[in-house]
Amino acid sequence: MIASISLDLDNQWSYMKTHGDAGWESFPSYLPLVVPRVLNLLKEIDLTITFFVVGQDAERSENAEALRSIADAGHEIGNHSFHHEPWLHLYSREEIVREFERSERAIEGVTGQRTLGFRGPGFSYSETVLQVLAERGYLYDASTFPTFLGPIARAYYFLHSGLGKKEKDQRKQLFGSWNAGFQRLRPFRWNLSNEQKQSLIEIPVTTMPWLKVPIHLSYVMYLATFSPWVAKRYFYQSMRFCWLNRVQPSLLLHPLDFMGCDDLKELAFFPGMSLESKPKVAIARETLGWMAGTFECLTMKQHASRV
Repeated sequence: MIASISLDLDNQWSYMKTHGDAGWESFPSYLPLVVPRVLNLLKEIDLTITFFVVGQDAERSENAEALRSIADAGHEIGNHSFHHEPWLHLYSREEIVREFERSERAIEGVTGQRTLGFRGPGFSYSETVLQVLAERGYLYDASTFPTFLGPIARAYYFLHSGLGKKEKDQRKQLFGSWNAGFQRLRPFRWNLSNEQKQSLIEIPVTTMPWLKVPIHLSYVMYLATFSPWVAKRYFYQSMRFCWLNRVQPSLLLHPLDFMGCDDLKELAFFPGMSLESKPKVAIARETLGWMAGTFECLTMKQHASRV
């Protein structure tokens, strides 16, 4: 069975911005630290994946070497918006077009790759976003997150933030609504109302079949703060459940899955960041190595092409 693996390359400033923390405007970046760490691990276990890159990071010279190294290593580059604002669904059509124009130009300029896939920050999307993607020749979107736990994750995030009412209203769809749990797990084609000749494939972030609980690596790292053994068993059994239900898993990674409190104390609010980097990288190596040996692991573009 095939599977795809992607990493949302959210940067330190993007977490701070979404969280409402001061200082994000200086665009602090951990990409020069975490990207070589991730690439070394992927090379070690012979995995090629998709990195969804934020346009704002691609425009900044301090990130150029790290981002270029991803493309040089043969990985696919996807678009993760320009400003990384999880209220993309509130944008007008004109704002969405400008967002894509700027992010595509910046990402291709530093990596040499034209982006054919998109994931909205915080899993935000709208029909207008999907229409613009189809018009711009994108092959796939990967912004749906079929889980009932989105509002709980959002409430946890708000509880540990300094956001005011206006900021919370902007982020009220962060991680999705209760209805997201009824979305499909298997890839499908969007039926867009503007009847685009270019169809658009959706590859959902995989959650556990039937229960619809998250299984991407950040949740595994959070469980590992209580018991690494339980965390890994949860991951393996979830993937086997996907296999039994003929769900081709699309596994989501984040930079903080490879970083710990010894790297970055500023993001201590994030689940799993009470662990140090060494045990987290060990869990990532074991689980991703297992994926490589169990599934035919593809990039998102390859997965969409198979669909």
